[in-house]
Amino acid sequence: QVQLVESGGGLVQAGGSLRLSCAASRSVLSFYTMGWYRQAPGKQRELVATITSGSSTNYASSSKGRFTISRDNTNNTVYLQMNSLKPEDTAVYYCYADRASLRFWGQGTQVTVSS
Repeated sequence: QVQLVESGGGLVQAGGSLRLSCAASRSVLSFYTMGWYRQAPGKQRELVATITSGSSTNYASSSKGRFTISRDNTNNTVYLQMNSLKPEDTAVYYCYADRASLRFWGQGTQVTVSS
C-alpha cells in the first residue's frame, strides 16, 4: 500500500505564493508519474501539473508560467511551487502517483486565495 501525504496548503492573498509538498511512503522513482490535481467547490477535479520518473513535466494552461512541479528523490517528496496566486486557484489540491495500472491519491490540502 502506498501513502501520499500532502501539506503546505493555507490561506494566502492574491499575488502570494505557497509550496505544497507530497510525501510518499516509498521511493518516488518507483512511480511512472506523479502530480497534482485540484478541485474547487462545484467543479470537476482538474489536472494541475505532472512529473515523470524521467523528470519530464507537464502543466495545465491555467498553471503554466506560475506553478512549478519538482521532485526530491532523496526525501521521496514531490513539490508544487505556486506563485502569483489568484482567487480562482482556490481549491483542494490532491497529490497522485501512478505505478503499473494503479493510481494512488493523497487526502488533499486546502488552498484558499483571497482577493
